[in-house]
Amino acid sequence: MSLQNARSPLSLPPFIERRLDEAVLRLTRPADAGTIDFSVPAGEAALIAPDSISWKIFRNPVALFCGGVAAVILELAEPSVRTGVWEHSSFRRDPVRRLQRTGQAAMVTVYGPRSVSERMIAGVVRMHEHVSGETPGGVPYRANDVALLDWVQATATFGFATAYSRYVRSLDDAALSRVFAEARASAQLYGAAGAPGSVEEWRAMLDGMRGRLEPSPIVFEFLELMRTSPALPGPLRPLQRLMVRGAVELVPAWVRERLGLSDRDRASRAELAVLRRLGRSADRVLLPSSPAVQSCRRLGVPTTVLTRW
Repeated sequence: MSLQNARSPLSLPPFIERRLDEAVLRLTRPADAGTIDFSVPAGEAALIAPDSISWKIFRNPVALFCGGVAAVILELAEPSVRTGVWEHSSFRRDPVRRLQRTGQAAMVTVYGPRSVSERMIAGVVRMHEHVSGETPGGVPYRANDVALLDWVQATATFGFATAYSRYVRSLDDAALSRVFAEARASAQLYGAAGAPGSVEEWRAMLDGMRGRLEPSPIVFEFLELMRTSPALPGPLRPLQRLMVRGAVELVPAWVRERLGLSDRDRASRAELAVLRRLGRSADRVLLPSSPAVQSCRRLGVPTTVLTRW
């Protein structure tokens, strides 16, 4: 697989480390939810192994934010998913809390002890059982419909992996396929029995969606919420707008065209260079309170698994 050479982790001054810790926690820890201690119980495995590519991807805040926004853009392009998300979630009322809950779910799914991950996913599945309705076009939908779950799981894996590949380390098709394969265990628990297990299967799924994806003002409403909501601490807020444009850049060109996303919504060449520098710098930082580092402690593995390829 094509990967850049690994570099040693950075040691940061305590003040800067605390600010970065605050920024990451703000993205992944809802204020109204209990704190999850990823360092216990000792020895309990996660759904995904520590030497996976996923463990490297999900500790990078640039990949996490850009990839998550790109995934939601693709989800909102599908009318049934769009209606379910917009009418049965808190995106409109409290986008930051929704973003944090989504970030926390991703952390638990990748790094959490298997028992905690399975319990959380079962709760999401039970909640989805009560989500159903009809799109504005008159098509009935259920949140636990396998085809919709497959699309949501696939877009999430695509978003995070592509953001990491574009802004942190270049991943070839073999590496991208490995990320899709690593996500299969959690996808099955969510009920996404047909989620792609390789980049080839993802591309076939995406091509098969050409007749279903459609434009909607909700996509632009979502992007404005992501640009303006206080998802990051004040000093880092300008980066938030930059990362939203970076997320639009990740969306496949034909989907951007279908949705009406223009060059004004995308990152410029200079902004892409800034994102790559940010992503690569963030990849060298090991924050002690991060789920990835805590989970290494739980499993008794060195944190070098997070930085060495």
